[in-house]
This record gives sequence, C-alpha cells and structure tokens, in this order.
Amino acid sequence: MADFVRAVDQGTTSTRSWSSTTWATRSPSTSSSTSRPVVAETTALGAAYAAGLAAGFWRDTTELRANWRESRRWEPTWSADRRAAGHAGWKKAVDRTLDWVDVG
Repeated sequence: MADFVRAVDQGTTSTRSWSSTTWATRSPSTSSSTSRPVVAETTALGAAYAAGLAAGFWRDTTELRANWRESRRWEPTWSADRRAAGHAGWKKAVDRTLDWVDVG
C-alpha cells in the first residue's frame, strides 16, 4: 500500500463514465493510492460546509472530516522499475510529438 493517497473528485470520478476505467488503469502505474469519495461534487460540498460552519451548524472541521467516506480506492501495482520504464516510454512519445507542426 502506498504512503500517499491521491484524492480525485468531480468529473474524474463518475462511476458511469470512462473515468472509473481511467483510474483503474492509471493507478497501477503510479506510486500512490487513488481514492474516490462517496460525494464526488466536493466543490459544492465544500461551499455547503463553509456555509454550515459560518452559520454555526457545524462546530468545527473535525465534524466535517467525520462525514467523509471513501467510495472506491485503487492501489499501485507496478514495481519502481516498471514505473520508470513506463515513464521513460511516455516521455519518448511526448518528445516525438514536439515540433511536429509549425505554428505561426
């Protein structure tokens, strides 16, 4: 299990879109776990929490943290060597696309 957890939200976490597949295929190549919350609209949730704190509905942020729940987690599975080789291949592909087209 990784020491660091990447939290993803909103459009990148929709369970009915390509994004779940994206995280399932992307996370094995990372060095950190990827966590999707139950409530994916964290921007709206954060605004609601801020309003609730300001109005005194919530006592403090500890109460808010207690509400957070994880819906799904993906774990890295690639070795450091495989990750390095994959990154090198990705960089090589990006380098080959540079200066492909003259702009201007």
